[in-house]
Amino acid sequence: MTEHDEFREYCRRWLAENRPAPPSFRLPLSPIEVMTEEQRRYLCAWEKKCYDAGLIGCDYPKEYGGGGHSGFQQIASQEMGRAQVPYMINVIGLSMAAPTILNHGTEEQKRRFIAPLLSADEIWCQGFSEPNAGSDLANAQASAVRDGDNWVINGHKVWTSLAHFASWMIMVTRTSNDHKYNGLTYFIVPIANTKGVTVRPLIKITGETGFNEVLFEDVVVPDSYRVDDIGKGWTVAMTTLLYERGAAEGAGSGGGISLDERVAQLIDLAKRCRRDGKPAWDDPIIRDRVAGLAIRVEGMRQVHRRSRVEALTDHPMRLPLQAKVTVSELMQDIAAAALEIEGPASSLYVGDPGAPDNGQWPLAYLNSYGFTIAAGSNEIQRNILGERVLGLAKSK
Repeated sequence: MTEHDEFREYCRRWLAENRPAPPSFRLPLSPIEVMTEEQRRYLCAWEKKCYDAGLIGCDYPKEYGGGGHSGFQQIASQEMGRAQVPYMINVIGLSMAAPTILNHGTEEQKRRFIAPLLSADEIWCQGFSEPNAGSDLANAQASAVRDGDNWVINGHKVWTSLAHFASWMIMVTRTSNDHKYNGLTYFIVPIANTKGVTVRPLIKITGETGFNEVLFEDVVVPDSYRVDDIGKGWTVAMTTLLYERGAAEGAGSGGGISLDERVAQLIDLAKRCRRDGKPAWDDPIIRDRVAGLAIRVEGMRQVHRRSRVEALTDHPMRLPLQAKVTVSELMQDIAAAALEIEGPASSLYVGDPGAPDNGQWPLAYLNSYGFTIAAGSNEIQRNILGERVLGLAKSK
């Protein structure tokens, strides 16, 4: 048995023995919808326990708080998904901030920030999008002006998930107007209890407030919090987006409900919901639609396996980059199928006593649009695949 096999067995055993008791309150569908302090405490405690057990930051160097292994994190994340344990709340820190700091940060930054990030002692958020710079990140206008050994930041970031709990933000700022791309600089910015920082919740159509807008008014940040060189913000941001879009493995963000379990729940729903006095599952059109979704889930699994075999990879970025599009749209289609199965009952929302599965499917469907927009909309992602992978002419 290889060390990877032994680690997989350890993960399975540990997760089986340490699964947390279900909370007395409702957890949202994903970490970016976490709203309340009791949700935060529950999920932070779980991430801390996973970190202490060696399931988070497995492949990061020991001197930065990691496990010092190679190839362990993917195993741990897979096993957390199979075990359907709660997700990691610090998803932005684990999936984006940690790998960015590891690749571009100073030695001081790596030693200061990575370990408390892995353990969820400090929550992170991402300051990329602005009211007039969403998918066009290079149009960011939040400014950073040099003042001796400090920088003074002014501006407005939006769609900032977890900012209401965050200690730190990874942030793209404009330090020069002379060049669209080379005029950007990347910073680590303190958020919690920082003078000049205002966090305002944004209420989604779901009624949830997991993301925010963040305003900066003369916020002073030391130059030691700058990541990489002045004017290299676009390059650093591309590293962040590489991980955000799933094209590389971060520090770990497993757990939650797998796509397999989603399809199983869909089948169970179809067997419980009635159509003309019979289970919806008796409708061959419903069965065909669910079967098609199950086939797509299996296809995703096989694509993931293929991506790990170099000889079967025609382009190193194609399969990873397409995953963001295919997974987000698959999640949306599963939720849409559930609404069709529920019929008129799909109009009943979370908390309604008559709602099937407590209204989770309408919630999932409404939330699914956020995933097709986040990390660059799926339209943007298709442009990236077309231009950078397939070599097609740049769209105008």
